[in-house]
Amino acid sequence: MTTPEIQFDPDAARFGSSRSQKRLEDDRLLTGMGQFSDDRVFAGQAWLALARSPHAHARIVRVELDAARAAPGVIAAWSIAELRADGVGHIPFPPLFRRADGSPMAAPPRTLLAGDQVFYVGQPVAAVIAESREQAQDAAERVQLEYDELPCVVDPRRALEAGAPQLWPDAPGNVAAEQRYGDARAVDAALAGAAHVTQLRLHNQRLMAFAVEPRSSIGVVENGRVTLYTQNQTPTGARDSLAAALGGQPADYRVIVGDIGGGFGMKTGLSNEDALVCHAARRLGRPVRWRAERSEEFLAAHMGRDQHYEAQLALDRDGHILALRVDVLANFGAVPVGSTAIIPLALGPKVQTTVYRVPRIDFRIRGLLTNTMATGAYRGAGRPEANYLMERLIEQAAREMNIDSAEIRRRNFVRESDFPFRTHLGDVYDAGAFGRMLDALLARADWNGFGARRAEAKRRGRLRGRGLASYLEWTGAIPTETVDIQVDAEGTVTVFSGTQAMGQGLETTYTQLIAEVLQIPIRGVKIVQGDTDRATGVGSVGSRSAFVGGSATVAAGRRVIVRGREIAAEALEAASGDIEYRDGRFAIAGTDRSITLAQAAAREAQGFIRVSATETPSAPSWPNGAQACEVEIDPETGEVDVVALTSVDDIGRIINHMIVEGQIHGGMAQGVGQALYEQAVYDPESGQLLTGSLMDYCVPRADQFPALRVSFDESVPCKTNLLGVKGCGEIGTIGAVPAAVHAVLDALEGRGAAQLEMPFTPEKIWRALQGAGQPVRGGAR
Repeated sequence: MTTPEIQFDPDAARFGSSRSQKRLEDDRLLTGMGQFSDDRVFAGQAWLALARSPHAHARIVRVELDAARAAPGVIAAWSIAELRADGVGHIPFPPLFRRADGSPMAAPPRTLLAGDQVFYVGQPVAAVIAESREQAQDAAERVQLEYDELPCVVDPRRALEAGAPQLWPDAPGNVAAEQRYGDARAVDAALAGAAHVTQLRLHNQRLMAFAVEPRSSIGVVENGRVTLYTQNQTPTGARDSLAAALGGQPADYRVIVGDIGGGFGMKTGLSNEDALVCHAARRLGRPVRWRAERSEEFLAAHMGRDQHYEAQLALDRDGHILALRVDVLANFGAVPVGSTAIIPLALGPKVQTTVYRVPRIDFRIRGLLTNTMATGAYRGAGRPEANYLMERLIEQAAREMNIDSAEIRRRNFVRESDFPFRTHLGDVYDAGAFGRMLDALLARADWNGFGARRAEAKRRGRLRGRGLASYLEWTGAIPTETVDIQVDAEGTVTVFSGTQAMGQGLETTYTQLIAEVLQIPIRGVKIVQGDTDRATGVGSVGSRSAFVGGSATVAAGRRVIVRGREIAAEALEAASGDIEYRDGRFAIAGTDRSITLAQAAAREAQGFIRVSATETPSAPSWPNGAQACEVEIDPETGEVDVVALTSVDDIGRIINHMIVEGQIHGGMAQGVGQALYEQAVYDPESGQLLTGSLMDYCVPRADQFPALRVSFDESVPCKTNLLGVKGCGEIGTIGAVPAAVHAVLDALEGRGAAQLEMPFTPEKIWRALQGAGQPVRGGAR
């Protein structure tokens, strides 16, 4: 049964009373009992390795496999020719967007191995399957490849220029897709009549979605079907993509996911390697596995961000926003993945005005093809990029107009009296208290005491700065989820959910919810995820798991009680309305006649109660908050120390406080990582990845952070879902990036650093302080 247009239920919102519940999955994970991909071993398994392109753009002249096939232990070696002969297709991207002329989005198809051309360094060209991993890797190096190298382009701004190398004939000018929002003429008029216009050119740099556990997959033929054992945030979608790429129906495939050592959006959809091991298993009749080397993760796992902006913000003389114009060039890479286009063309624009009233907008977003690995979902997926731009604009306007940073935000917030607030894109903010979040943050961060801290740092020869950010998140991607619950005759309650745990504590969260609905001990609850034969759904992306999946869990739990009450009424020979439920027991009101939930389950014909609930929240949720960051800079070296990072967030009702704090902490760390440390860089001439290892790509460490101070305001629950929750998995990242950037710029104010771009590395800062101007590769313009 489907429950449409779900609204907030105050009775359901009480769930989460066990806020201090420790994570149930941690004992298993910390004692080495987790089930990660590499923990699985199959009898007779073979290994797959790939020969990858060393060129960013080239025609493939010849693929010679004889030497590889003759190598010790080799079972098979394939190029695209062998795959085509077997009827293998490509992994499609969603046909959601168009070019400016109305034609469909255009880009090279994602074939499992390269066809007539290679489009980026690391693109798989040939596959070798051997008895051992080492034998497969050795043989892959014997594949003889001959190329006719072509000019390449890695920067979307250059890709748009006349005379730039063209990647795909159906995408002239390298524009794969384009989207427009707003009223250009109205914005023209507002800009012409504005008392002040702030203008910025910014680059939200390319990032690696660095997961501790590299991608790994195993294809196995079981009972005539192909099973993919992998790490995937969206198992059902991966199953369906297997059918699209390899042929057949989704029912011909099964996807099983164990524990995941980090996902962050990169482990969504289906990878080329996933499909290759499944085809190999089916073709060879034995298990075939692949595990990425770390260097392969850098080269060939999709990356995040990489958007260039030109923006104008029009304001009146009092600092009230009149209009916003944004022109975005989004680097799609060469061969898009499923999430590539939707992030800049749809998700970013949803929150581009963030927490502010912006009367007029004009957004133009173009997705450009370049000779790089595809960009795709990475923690926040479009919302960090949009919020960063808006915060940089509002902060720059405050400095240019000599208005206090907090005050200019207050003047432009969507007011509490404005809710429900309809955006230019037609979305509706159901509730919010943006000014309250900012005021609470300023008090928590001791904003007014900063002067003394800055003076004390100056006496030590250090530059101290502070930064502020207000921000808005959007959660609830594809807002429908189904949960099944089964109660057996022993009283064990099993929850089947199509969402997917990847470190965010869903086993604990769902167990808490169902234990409280059914008023039973948590030890009697089991959670099943990550098996498309047992549970299907959208998966876990866009901070949707509690928002949608949690609501469905509670709804299904309530249906258990409804069905149990019907069974108890029959067993106790009473009217259903006279049956009360408490602490796992059904009783006739005012009597001691009762049966347990387990006894009710045993009376079903099949020996268990089985119910299903599909929840569809009536609208997305809009988590929001404010962050403050303080940094100290050593002017002799340019090194930046984050000395304070504080947040106040409205994420609606909280189910488990410890889990939520952990999610915010992790998001903050990744946000600071982008601001200060991380950038994926391609050589503009050769298209080679220059940051292809941890020697070149800096990932933040725990010892680079102070104690993070996070707090929450639960007084504004979400009105569009059963629990009043809003989602918390990505909001920490969204706020930390601009807060940290503003803190560094504040510390460097008046020292020629206004045009610095992320990441604010020591070298960039040192050069700026020395007046050297242009930083090195990947640095500021």
